Amino acid sequence: MIAVIPVAGAGTHMRPHTHTQPKPLIPVAGEPILGHIIKNLHHAGIQDFIFIVGYLGDKIKSYIENHFNNIINYECVIQEPRLGLAHAISICKNLLIHQKEFIISLGDIIVDADFQEIINYNGNLITLNPVNNPCDYGIAVVDENNLVIHLAEKPKIPKSNLALVGIYKIKDVKEFFWGIEEIMQSKNHGEYHLTDVLTKMINRGKTIRGYKVNNWYDCGKKEALLQSNRLLMKNLPSFTYPTHINSVIIPPVTIHETAIIEDSIVGPFVAIGENAVIKKSIVEDAIIGSFATLDRIILKNSIVGNDSSLKGRSQSVNIGDSTEINFND
Repeated sequence: MIAVIPVAGAGTHMRPHTHTQPKPLIPVAGEPILGHIIKNLHHAGIQDFIFIVGYLGDKIKSYIENHFNNIINYECVIQEPRLGLAHAISICKNLLIHQKEFIISLGDIIVDADFQEIINYNGNLITLNPVNNPCDYGIAVVDENNLVIHLAEKPKIPKSNLALVGIYKIKDVKEFFWGIEEIMQSKNHGEYHLTDVLTKMINRGKTIRGYKVNNWYDCGKKEALLQSNRLLMKNLPSFTYPTHINSVIIPPVTIHETAIIEDSIVGPFVAIGENAVIKKSIVEDAIIGSFATLDRIILKNSIVGNDSSLKGRSQSVNIGDSTEINFND
């Protein structure tokens, strides 16, 4: 089994963070998004990977080499120009066309599912989960046996609230690539969507099962990333926190062993990267990047990028009875 992970996008919804690093390397719950994805697939038994890189692709390659070089077998291919997911998979045709089956796992979505069950399923499969805003996603309609009967990409009038959430198992490999060629020949501009390819397969009598996942973590926008950080941290095992100078640590948190925390309150739901420094600050519900510095800051619902610095100012007060002071004015 080969896993294909498209990670070529520019991540425009996550700017300014993606000005200097690709979205799959943004940390969530103490680890880059891509790290969670690779580990989930590897733990299920997948050894062979293809990464489709583009924007800041050298950083993706460097991360994989530094963290997974002796753990997985992998190859990187370049998508340029970036014309959608179907186009991304099309450039891997020579590597995949002779495979019995393969898995596609999007590089910006973390899925909570039984990966072994997905891998062992003897057929085509897509992962699904209900959403409140189906107009923003690829949507599937399934029958009573969870077989897909209709697919649409960001429909204006959705027929379902079941969104495609990032994992596709392709069993009919030759039929799949036939579908890609069909849509790329019939459409000469814009993006090429996997939903159109899968629709072509259904129209030719191929069956695709909809598999409802336990949960999924969308990491495409700031609020979604912070929500994913909170949800993933709830499932983290508890551990003994290292001693920090005059500080209070409120779990769940993930703190890199090289981070320095002094005279601060940290947590809950805070992820702190390597060599970050936090002094005289209060931090809650936040992601703090590597080598970032916080000094005399109160932060909540925030993302601080790598090598960033935030400094506030100290206040000394002598307040009498019945006094009200608002520093926000």
